[in-house]
Amino acid sequence: MRGRRVLMDSFVSHGVRHIFGNPGTTETPLLDSLPAFPQLEYIMALHEGVAVSAASFYAQASGRVTVANLHVAPGLGNGIGSLYGALKANSPVVVTAGQQDTRMRLNSPVLGHDLVAMATPVTKWSVQIERADEIAPIMRRAFKVATDGPQGPVFVALPIDVMEQETTVDASAPDNLWRSTRPDPAGVEALAALLLKSKKPAIIAGDDVAISGGEQALVALVETIGATVWFEGLRHHAPFPTSHPSYRQSLPADARQVRQALGDSDLVLLIGGPFFEDIWFAPGVHIAGGVSLLQIEASAERLALNNRLDAGMVGDIAVSLHLLTEALRAKAGADFEQAAQSRNAALADLQAKEKEAYRARVEKSWNRQPSSMPRVTAELRRGLPDNVVIVDESITASLDLARAFDYRGFGDYFGGRGGGIGQGLAGAIGVKVAIPDRPVVAVSGDGSAMYAIQALWTAAHHRLAIVFVVLANREYRILKHNVDVWRQNFEAGTQHPYQSMDITGPVLDFVHLAAGMGVEAVRVEKAEDIAGAVAKAVAAGRPYLVEIAIEGKR
Repeated sequence: MRGRRVLMDSFVSHGVRHIFGNPGTTETPLLDSLPAFPQLEYIMALHEGVAVSAASFYAQASGRVTVANLHVAPGLGNGIGSLYGALKANSPVVVTAGQQDTRMRLNSPVLGHDLVAMATPVTKWSVQIERADEIAPIMRRAFKVATDGPQGPVFVALPIDVMEQETTVDASAPDNLWRSTRPDPAGVEALAALLLKSKKPAIIAGDDVAISGGEQALVALVETIGATVWFEGLRHHAPFPTSHPSYRQSLPADARQVRQALGDSDLVLLIGGPFFEDIWFAPGVHIAGGVSLLQIEASAERLALNNRLDAGMVGDIAVSLHLLTEALRAKAGADFEQAAQSRNAALADLQAKEKEAYRARVEKSWNRQPSSMPRVTAELRRGLPDNVVIVDESITASLDLARAFDYRGFGDYFGGRGGGIGQGLAGAIGVKVAIPDRPVVAVSGDGSAMYAIQALWTAAHHRLAIVFVVLANREYRILKHNVDVWRQNFEAGTQHPYQSMDITGPVLDFVHLAAGMGVEAVRVEKAEDIAGAVAKAVAAGRPYLVEIAIEGKR
């Protein structure tokens, strides 16, 4: 059999259902094989970055490993930024790229380069297949490495001549692997003992809580000990119900602000994340001296990697949280239970006050023109159904978006990790493919949208009913905020106008951009029209873009 047949059989045997790709000449062996494999759907993108982000978000939303198919050196280069995002998100994606004929490699052929070296820094494993006999074992290993915890992308280069070689080495069945680790009872006891001593515990919940299905187990633990819950600043999921009184918000972007946010907490429990991914340097540590620091991770790689721990434990996240709660309830005395109840009551009071303060903020900005971010997100909430899935790249509007929407747990919210923009519109493609029965709404800034605007064509081409909401303030607002922080942190001593951060002259017209790619669109100038516009877009049952005029930096 030919190598390309082994490749396709490998995809099928490992449960791949979709290939997200941008085709090229060296991908001909794969593309020409598709008719013989109707169980594989090729989701076509017009840019490699869109294909990789869509695959990454699909893997996050479905919990399944998937494939992204790119094209030689420039194509892989186009996808590197999105591949970095997939690495930071721990998305199990097998990324392939066609490679030039190996018989030409000494002649530096057009589009040829060292693809393995290009992909190595942003993948868990990067390899080129050199002969057809290697296809089956390398693909088996690629899927294994991609799904080993922490999960992440793997890259495989596929020379076009190798795909046409004959081989007798057939695709192998997937490995039957049970990776969940039951936590050590001694670790459970150690963590429980420290938590029982705490007077003001705080929890920082990472994406792995949601991925493991541990949201309700975390709720039980939080209510047992009366803890506050914080999210990472950049996250892919909502690992805890955001309407719960214990939920605080996302952590800020430097160590000093993190210490301030955690306040007088005497214990911090880190669960299922890399912790901490700062934007700015600030002197000192994230967790103040004298504060007990605990950690639970699904694999040992992250445990105590960046922070010295008083106790740390490896184990399946959901199981670990359940066992820890059981141990606490078995050992807690009346005094501890009363103190926890008192903390829970205080957090409920705090939540009520914060909601009232936010309502006042919304009211204060209600009639501003162009529309304020609090008003816009409130109107979005009013117009969208309760089962909406939000794909968020609103950036400077994200705090207001989080206030307006209640995320109950896995599947309600998807965001990008790594800090690179352009993931939102592309990511919504993967989310909709993974969750076809729920309305999917991507909320993006106008600057971010232009990084992956080709995603609109893919949505139209595959008839994906996604509502793309573009918040158009005609500026890179986040960069202006960052300039302000830079000037303060480094005492720059300048007050120049912001340089090259306005998206004007000419002004972007997203209605016409969308129409050119087959997507119906509308621009909304007045806040009172937002709810009706997004409700109509969802009801249309097809790709739809709503451009909303929103205020710039004030």
